[in-house]
Amino acid sequence: MPKNIDMDYLKKKLQERQHKMTPQRQIVLQIFLDHPGEHLSAEDVHGMLRDKRAEIGLATVYRSLELLSSLSILQKMEFGDGCSRYEVNTTDPKAHHHHHLICTRCNKVIEFEDDLLDDLERDICSKSGFKIQDHQVKFFGICKECQADSED
Repeated sequence: MPKNIDMDYLKKKLQERQHKMTPQRQIVLQIFLDHPGEHLSAEDVHGMLRDKRAEIGLATVYRSLELLSSLSILQKMEFGDGCSRYEVNTTDPKAHHHHHLICTRCNKVIEFEDDLLDDLERDICSKSGFKIQDHQVKFFGICKECQADSED
């Protein structure tokens, strides 16, 4: 996560979109700041809050995540397992977001930073006139750890 993303930055993002930083939103966002690079579901966030003895219900977590993703403060991702996951949206509008490698055995999500699609994008733009703003790529397979476990 870039160094400039902290609670003050997130509060400013909310205010720019005419929303307040409620105590519930702040505690939910703090979980993401405390776990950079993790892709957390509503249940993950709720469990972490419960472990911290925070009094916040699962429905409130869901509402907060949906609002924060609709405001593009969090990025909502689907990895094909029916569970939405979220992370702080660090996407520079001029740059592409990272891609994801998803293990179909343990459901681990690994970020892959290399963007290998620039040439393809230029080709699509020149042939179709379509202006691509961003793309997401998800690769499904088996991680190194699960491959090693199956060799035992």
